[in-house]
Amino acid sequence: MLETLGLDGTAESVYRLMLRCPGDDEERLGSRLGIRVESVRTAQERLARLGLVQDSYEHPGRLRAVSPDLGLESLLARQSAELAAHQHRIEMSRAAAAKLISEYAGQEADAANPGVEQLVGLDAVRERLASLQRDIRQEVLSFAPDGAQTEDALRSSRPLNEQLLRRGVRMRTVYLDSMRNSAATVAHADFLTELGAEVRTVAALPTRMLIADRELALLPVDSEDTSAGAVILTGRGTLTALCALFDSIWEMAAPLGTVRRRDVNGLSGQEATALRLLAEGHTDEAIAKRLGVSHRTARRIATQLMERLGARSRFEAGVRAVQNGWLPRDR
Repeated sequence: MLETLGLDGTAESVYRLMLRCPGDDEERLGSRLGIRVESVRTAQERLARLGLVQDSYEHPGRLRAVSPDLGLESLLARQSAELAAHQHRIEMSRAAAAKLISEYAGQEADAANPGVEQLVGLDAVRERLASLQRDIRQEVLSFAPDGAQTEDALRSSRPLNEQLLRRGVRMRTVYLDSMRNSAATVAHADFLTELGAEVRTVAALPTRMLIADRELALLPVDSEDTSAGAVILTGRGTLTALCALFDSIWEMAAPLGTVRRRDVNGLSGQEATALRLLAEGHTDEAIAKRLGVSHRTARRIATQLMERLGARSRFEAGVRAVQNGWLPRDR
């Protein structure tokens, strides 16, 4: 019954019997179940790895079963963290592929890449973007990974966005959670949603991106310097991968009008992302950039996480996060 939690039939039987008969030793457990002592020990080793049994204080050298409400909850938390990490790895793989494609395309001549249009400089990008938005017929999908937007940027983008929406084009945009703290950015998003746009937010985004009618995508050639230029990609395989990246992140994102829920460990999306980056060794500056927050805010989040974990260093925070099921064990 508990196979999905990593328990085989023998381990589950041993765990259930240890809960019913806490005083039984290995020999007695084996006798009750009709299995060899070695099988009991193997099952207990598996249970120990899953945090379902631990050393007994009353009987040194003997193991005791952890109550299901504690043991299974911790196990589920670890599995949730592993699932989230697996999903994150898939998204990051797609994002890494998208970045590599755009950076490589930016180095190659257009003649050698019929599915690539290279745009050099910010002016060229803005002009092509304005032209592109006039040609959109059905749908525009975009990532906006900068957090709070400047009022000038918001003001300049409003007319084109309004034209799209009034033409009946479906517009879906994913911002960073940090934009919720910017009154100007929220007001702009509210303006768009009143016209029919859909806006969601996530803790972190892999890259800036715009997809038009699922037929072409615009990405920066350098994610660290978007003013350097961009590429427009129209290859079918590339578009399929980029649309899948958008769809997966959109499903996880929260609509702007809703409160961001905390996970089973009580972590917000920002905190969970910051913890993962912290454990990977990223600096406060790098964390701030990924979250779209100030350096000071990133440091505050990191400090609060370390305090909650009772850790004195970032390395210890990573270890304790794994022990508590906040991060997967295969880090």
